[in-house]
Amino acid sequence: MPIRPALTRVHHAAVCAVLALSMPVAMAWTNKPVRVLIPAPAGGTMDVLARVLSEALTTELGQPVVVDNKPGAGGGIAINTLLAAPADGQTILVSTTNVLTEIPHVMKVSFDPMKDVKPVAAVARSTLVLVGSPSLPAKDLPSLVSYVKAHSGQLSFASYSSGTVAHYAGLIMNQKAGMDLQHVPFAGSPPALTQVMGGQIAVMYDGMVTSLPMIKAGKLQAYALAAKQRSPLLPQVPTFAELGYPDIDFNNWAGVFVSSKVPADVVQKIQAAVYKAAATPKVQERITGLGFETVPPQTPAQLGQALRTEYDRNAAIVKAYNIQP
Repeated sequence: MPIRPALTRVHHAAVCAVLALSMPVAMAWTNKPVRVLIPAPAGGTMDVLARVLSEALTTELGQPVVVDNKPGAGGGIAINTLLAAPADGQTILVSTTNVLTEIPHVMKVSFDPMKDVKPVAAVARSTLVLVGSPSLPAKDLPSLVSYVKAHSGQLSFASYSSGTVAHYAGLIMNQKAGMDLQHVPFAGSPPALTQVMGGQIAVMYDGMVTSLPMIKAGKLQAYALAAKQRSPLLPQVPTFAELGYPDIDFNNWAGVFVSSKVPADVVQKIQAAVYKAAATPKVQERITGLGFETVPPQTPAQLGQALRTEYDRNAAIVKAYNIQP
């Protein structure tokens, strides 16, 4: 779905503002090949997004930008590889924020996600959406709540892993709406969605990136979006806030990260190049085509604060609901 014209103008203006400040240094980032680490296997959505961005950066820099997949340990392998590399900006990480703001709360990691890694640029966002099988008789959220209550103890919700926002959302919604959906964690979205589409599990809180194709194909019905505003990718789907549940507000943004030891002037150069590459029509089209929403440019300081807010909020949820590793 094309980006709304008004949003496009605002986004373009924001990009221009950032570039106007940093254009003189953008091209001076590097004259050597750049290594892009991805905490995910080849072929997945995160891998595709990183390769789209890397291809655009290759054009922008005139240097090879080489993708290096480092899946495993909840993103820890890629992050430790980043931290072990020289802090000169030649090695960067392209990832979603959950490897820093969710996983460290429920998995032991060898790094401090708030001190050892620095956000440079956000290029895309994926919002959580509540989906269910089209065979479910409940066709909107109020009806779903009533249906679950009428079948107390019989239904469950899936998540793509324990200790993630897909898990948090289900627990919070259970509490706020007085439901008793049982949590069933999976190793990723695809196997969970298979169970939901087959009717074995009632609903799932999933990232829009993986659910959107199934929603468009009529294989899933969407009940509500965990965001403050409706998405241009699913404009017909209301938000939880609209329906009286403002606490159900979860998303992950994807972008570029570096070691916190990378000098500030190098971070500025990387940011300028990334935002220029991400603003090209081809990249913008691919971002939305993958099911992500585009995001306006922000400074590293703004991104760092957003990361800290997300991290602290998740820590409070894990503690409040006694979520165990």
